[in-house]
Amino acid sequence: MAEYLIFFNQQWVGDHDEEWFQGRVAPSKAVIADLEAAGELVYAGGLVEELDAAFSADATSGETVVTDGPFVETKEFLGGLTIVDVPDEARARMWGARIAEACGWPQEVRPFKPGSLRT
Repeated sequence: MAEYLIFFNQQWVGDHDEEWFQGRVAPSKAVIADLEAAGELVYAGGLVEELDAAFSADATSGETVVTDGPFVETKEFLGGLTIVDVPDEARARMWGARIAEACGWPQEVRPFKPGSLRT
């Protein structure tokens, strides 16, 4: 089995009205239910959109500094993620496509490095 990260940046979502977003809830929950039923879901969740809720930790100077806000100013920021544990890349591609269809916006799928730590 291999773990893959399926994620989107908030800016990929696009501008839609509340009714459109409400129409994405049932398909999105259905995909997550299918992932759980397949025993391939590790985690799924969306992030709070307000960047003032973010904070950063940096230890590159030899001293750890924790500050309010994102680490760097950027035009894109992570909106949500799903981690799957699947037998092969083909299965990860299938789940990435299903999540993209359910959400209504693009998803990027990337494998974790072999031997990554898992709790």
